[in-house]
Amino acid sequence: MSNATRQFTEKRLVIASHNPGKVREIGELLSPWQIEVVSASELNLPEPEETGDSFVANSKLKADAAALGANLPALADDSGMTVDGLGGAPGIYSARWGGPEKDFDMAMARVNDELGDNPDRSAQFVCALALTWPDGHCEVFEGEVGGTLVWPPRGDKGFGYDPMFHADGDAGTYGEIDPVAKHASSHRAIAFAKLIEACFPPAP
Repeated sequence: MSNATRQFTEKRLVIASHNPGKVREIGELLSPWQIEVVSASELNLPEPEETGDSFVANSKLKADAAALGANLPALADDSGMTVDGLGGAPGIYSARWGGPEKDFDMAMARVNDELGDNPDRSAQFVCALALTWPDGHCEVFEGEVGGTLVWPPRGDKGFGYDPMFHADGDAGTYGEIDPVAKHASSHRAIAFAKLIEACFPPAP
């Protein structure tokens, strides 16, 4: 990363994800710029092994691989939930807690089971966004939101751990509140606002 951020001027962008919920959410956030968004799965790009030790490292790894594979700028998100009562787990392993099928009902149940009767239900959603160009230049931005875990999960909006995460100040879980409200204040929205401010011109 350099000190001077690079402006994004291209019209196509690869979203380095095979998660349709994540691709849809990022596409919605980018809609004002009329950028053609294409997912890594649509381009048949393989999912790189996430060997990084942080959200930032994994987001950069995924963006770098997609930019190289597609010869287009690529945006990767690495995000997950850190639970205070579990020492920060599941963290970068958030998706893996859902098993090979990424079954988040199973992942949420595991979080709740491992917390047991621990009264500390505080958690954070963390997002790192990496934007890599085909020449290897990369910009990375982070966002974080604190909240409380509820059980049983509530709501069928959102994806992942959303139905068990009640962000501080929100009227309900990320599974219950309107997606527009989530987009305005989520961990991904915070990281996205930093990315937009640094790399994108004002929305037309």
